[in-house]
Amino acid sequence: MIEKAVFTLRGRNPDVLTCIANLSNDEVFTPPEFSNRMLDTLANAWAASNYGANIWADKTVRFLDPFTKSGVFLREITTRLIAGLADEIPDLQSRVDHILTQQVFGIGITTLTSLLARRSLYCSKHANGEHSVAASFDTDSGNVWFERIEHSWQGAKCEFCGAPRALFERGPELENHAYAFIHTNNIKARLSELFGADMQFDVIIGNPPYQMTGGAGGTSDSSIYHLFVEQAIKLEPHFVSMVVPSRWMAGGRGMDEFRADMLSSEKLAEIVDFPVSKDVFPGVEVKGGICYFLWENGHTGRTNVTTIRGDEVIGPVARDLGEFDVFVRDPRAVDILHKVQAKAEPTMIDILTGDTPFGIATNFDGYSEKERKDNVALHLVRKGRRQVGYMPREDIKKNTHLIDSWKVLTPKAGSDGGQKIPDVVLGKTLIVAPGSVCTQTFIAFWVSSEAEAKSLQSYYCTKFFRLLVSLRKITQDALRGTYTWVPQQEWNRTWTDALLYEKYGLTQSEIDYVESVIKPMRVGNE
Repeated sequence: MIEKAVFTLRGRNPDVLTCIANLSNDEVFTPPEFSNRMLDTLANAWAASNYGANIWADKTVRFLDPFTKSGVFLREITTRLIAGLADEIPDLQSRVDHILTQQVFGIGITTLTSLLARRSLYCSKHANGEHSVAASFDTDSGNVWFERIEHSWQGAKCEFCGAPRALFERGPELENHAYAFIHTNNIKARLSELFGADMQFDVIIGNPPYQMTGGAGGTSDSSIYHLFVEQAIKLEPHFVSMVVPSRWMAGGRGMDEFRADMLSSEKLAEIVDFPVSKDVFPGVEVKGGICYFLWENGHTGRTNVTTIRGDEVIGPVARDLGEFDVFVRDPRAVDILHKVQAKAEPTMIDILTGDTPFGIATNFDGYSEKERKDNVALHLVRKGRRQVGYMPREDIKKNTHLIDSWKVLTPKAGSDGGQKIPDVVLGKTLIVAPGSVCTQTFIAFWVSSEAEAKSLQSYYCTKFFRLLVSLRKITQDALRGTYTWVPQQEWNRTWTDALLYEKYGLTQSEIDYVESVIKPMRVGNE
């Protein structure tokens, strides 16, 4: 058995886990080198809080990946423990058996991934099989558990994960994606059921599923990664480390409470942020980027934040996460924001409509192409082109008091949340005269005159304006809330960046930063 363990656990090149295609954008396999980056962060934090101790040389530490897919975290943890425990448990087979039976645990998210994880960890899909490197298991599954469980339907959705019943009430021949870790009100009891004992884990680590498909797709679907984070924290481990979409920092459907809890907890010791998801997962686009964090039960105070974009690394910078209601990803912008907020000026959201300004959906087709008496102009987009139609004034039921105002329309969707630097951030504006409305494609600022509209448009086109929007805009959508930090101005002049830099007292280094990260935008209607 010792010779077999030596053979099966030795390093291989190439690593098969670098060659496996992702199942979907929601169930993404973590590259081995990235999982090792996370494990390095964990090891450093463990040493810092345990008088320099080596976590990989401690035979009492228990690890859980509660949503294992390829098994890469379990495999890499095991590899490190095998090396770290060599002095304490010299016999290799005894050491391997101890690690695999007492220290390393996983929960598969599907039948396929549970088999893959066992193959990565035990070198066999059967933990007790003849080819397994473990010698002490009585069951096929070992410590990588998976059994199908069912959703708990309340009307049209699952009460635990929000899965749409119409899509996921399936027969046993199809995966239903009811993840055991989050489909329970008592996670400690659930783990006792799975592993047959009152389990206390020191480290919970992994890459959870990101969203439950069933909405319009992409960020419109129901995010679920935060549910895994919340369950892990309830288990009261020493550390939680997960790789998740970065959009929780400033956006995401249903993320407000989760974001507030995370930013105010003071237990986030580290955040490593990748604004471009392909820097982490080649071939996969996750809007808003990807990050991993290290939550430490005993941590208080500031969080070390590192931002990585390609070869550029900013940080680590010690940040106060609770300073704002969202997380400002780039620390270089914080001092600029402080200067703006010090003036306590009214915000642009006071003169900006919300989503669907006049109650007219993007796909609305009940308009005429010909202007008729008593009709209002309807600004819309068809096949990627801005157009004008006409519809009866009496059909407008929402924000009717704005129909006869001068308006500056801005697209609801902008750039993809800083995927490229410099970034344009927002789409081109359109000044429209009184007697006009728009579809959900736009949101609308309103003012009193054409001159004021032109002044506002010039302000919108400045790099300064769009930088302040970018601090709250983490995905493509630029809804009303993303303009919260943009102050109103007097609408009696053409605004330029030079005027704004002087008004808010930006230093030359701050000006250079704004100029480097925001693209120019020409003033005027398309």
